[in-house]
This record gives sequence, structure tokens and C-alpha cells, in this order.
Amino acid sequence: MRILFVPAALLVLFVAFLALERAGLARWRAKVPLRVCITGTRGKSSVTRLTAAALRASGLKVAAKTTGSRPMLIFPDGREKEIRRAGLPSILEQKRVLRWAARLGADALVVEMMSIRAETLGAESRRILRPRILGITNVRLDHLDDMGRTKAAIAAAMSSAVPEDGIVFLPAADDDPSFRRAAEERGSTVRIVRGDGAPEGFPKLEFAENLRLALAISEEMGVERAAALRGMTAAAPDFGGVKIWTLREARAAFACLSLFAANEPESTRAALTEALGRLAVSPAALVGLLNLRADRGDRTRQWLDALENGFFGDFDRLVFIGDHARALGRIERWSRRPRPIVSALVSRNPEAIMAGIRPFLVNGSAVVGLGNMGGVGEALVEHWARLGEAA
Repeated sequence: MRILFVPAALLVLFVAFLALERAGLARWRAKVPLRVCITGTRGKSSVTRLTAAALRASGLKVAAKTTGSRPMLIFPDGREKEIRRAGLPSILEQKRVLRWAARLGADALVVEMMSIRAETLGAESRRILRPRILGITNVRLDHLDDMGRTKAAIAAAMSSAVPEDGIVFLPAADDDPSFRRAAEERGSTVRIVRGDGAPEGFPKLEFAENLRLALAISEEMGVERAAALRGMTAAAPDFGGVKIWTLREARAAFACLSLFAANEPESTRAALTEALGRLAVSPAALVGLLNLRADRGDRTRQWLDALENGFFGDFDRLVFIGDHARALGRIERWSRRPRPIVSALVSRNPEAIMAGIRPFLVNGSAVVGLGNMGGVGEALVEHWARLGEAA
């Protein structure tokens, strides 16, 4: 009997723990009635920041959390605090964020979702956060091993985040049937965000699709357009957003463009077009630094395919950096390419990397950071920010 009693007692304790967890989540959600979640392939951190800023400008007490290049808590007064993680990221972090917002007395919580896989997306959205509004930034080919190798498969995975009795905003270009089926099953409504350019009256440089989505969400929540635009204009940019610095030397100056967080070729092409459009003149030479990560093999494969298919045709030189640089630099076929010239730098020191590409730079050149923010990418961004003049 004693042998049977122990597991039975443990089961009772486990069930009681789950009941207390559910009750706690319900209590915290009740204290933060307006909850917005943002998911998608690219732009989640930016849309989270823009939406939170728009709501804040309307007078609401808004808490927000981004996950992207650097996980950050954004307080109702706009202050930020980086989240320090003891281990790997987990969606259980969202429980703590919900409790944090409740204890702050926030009227609204805007959260960038963390998950990639369908099952964890569903748990994060429909079990923990239960948003009133879900914003989907876009559907692009990334995290292929976890989400699928076609846009339809990735959209199906993302549709797991569609909440019960909520409103889903998504751009017209990504209006996949998966989202509508999930919304119908769960009693939610789909709103399509249309348009081409940035909203009129927005002076700050930002991707137009991010602005349109954040504006649509804020208007749904009753924020006047003028207030929303005022708040969005003042929003602090994400660490991983598109940024440009000018580095000056005695006889030369060149631009350094951070596109590391765009990750995959489709998003990078859009980001590159945006970034080059901000420069006063076309670069005299275009040098790419492609940072590759050992834990993102599917992404490395995408970049090599893009190289073979002419993605870098406008570049004068492409330099592999990061985890795969040594191996890829030994592949002889890269040396036979007429454009771009391909080479590799194995150093992880940003000063050494910049010294290594210095012979390729002439006055008016542009250095473009690509591929991944992690590791070498983050170090280069901090180096450029420290030495350069922000554009």
C-alpha cells in the first residue's frame, strides 16, 4: 500500500500545482485586460515597439517585451531593462512577463512571441498569454527545420498562435488560408492590412509594412491616428533593426550597415534596399560580411543557394565570417566567381575583421553585415556603434 501511496500523492500534488498555475495565469490576465501578441518571421521586435509606443501615446499604461536580438522589458515610462537568462530561452518566461505587467498595474501588454514550433506557439498564445489581438508581420522562409520548407507550411505553423475569440491582423501579401481556417475554428476575426507605402505623416525611417501593422492594431484599440503616429515616431529602435554608421579615417570614409537581424535572403533584400536608399550617394564599393552560425545550418544552406543564384551580384566582395567561415573559405569554386569575389576571415574580433577587409575599401564604400546577429554580428554592431557616426 505504501508503494502505491507515494505515486498517488505525487500525482495529487502535480494536479494541484497545475490548478494553481492556471488560477495564477487567469488572475494576472484579468489584471491586464488588453493583451497584444506579435509573431511572424521578420520585424516582430519593431512592431512590438511601435505598437507599445502608439498605445502609450494615447495615455494608456503600457508594458512591453521584445525577444529578438536582445530580450528587453519596456516599462510604461519607456525605460528598458535587458532580460538576463540563466539558461536557454523558454516560453515559461512569458508567465513571468505577464505577472510583471500585472504587478505594474499596466492597462495593456504588448509581447513579441518567442516560439517557432507549432505546438509551442499554440501553448504560448492560447494557454499563457491569450491575447485579444494577434499581429502577424510576415511569412518568410526561415527556421526551415522547425517550421517547414514552404511558405504554406510556415503559415500553417504560425496559425497555431491564432487565439480564441480574438482579432488577427496580417498583411495582404501573407493572407494564407491557414490563418482563416484557424480563426474560424477558434471564433476569431481576420483583418487584412493593405497598402504599399508608409503611413502619411510618419517622418521616421522604418519599414512601411511594420508601420502599417502597428497603426492598424493601435487604431483597433481606439488610439487616434495622430496620437499613434506621434508615439511611433518617438519609439526607441530595436538593437537588431536596420542601422547605419559612418566610419571616418584620415583619407577615407565608409558606411557600415547592420542587416544582421534580417537573417534570410528575402528579408535581407528588402532591408538592403531600404538601407541603401538612406545613403546620400551610391556606394563606391559594396562589401558584404556574411556571419554564419553553426546552429543555423538550414540558414547557411539558404545563403549558399542565394550566392549560387546571383543574390550578391551587386557586391564587389563577400566575406564569410563566423562559425562556418574556415570551412567555406576552403571551397575552391568560390574563387572562380567573377562577381562577387569571395573570401573568408576566421577571426571573431571585430577590430581584426575590419582590418582584414580594409584593403577592399575605398572612399565611399559600404560594408554590409548579413546573415545572423549572434556572436560576431553583435560584436561588430557594438564596434560600429562605438566608433561610427549614426546616420
